[in-house]
Amino acid sequence: MRVPIKTKDVGLRLRVERELREEFVETCQAEGRAAAQVLREYMREYVARNRAAAQRELFATHEAHAEP
Repeated sequence: MRVPIKTKDVGLRLRVERELREEFVETCQAEGRAAAQVLREYMREYVARNRAAAQRELFATHEAHAEP
């Protein structure tokens, strides 16, 4: 089964300190990775982590209301 390739059709512009950007890009280059790819991975991990936390909170709230 083939997984469909998602198209990247929107951009995100961030304002950061010049030094932070330079260090980030240099670190990515040293690892042979594109800065954009690293940022996309961080974004996916952040969303997944927070989605899981929200689901746990919702479940805990539901259980608290269900107990007599």
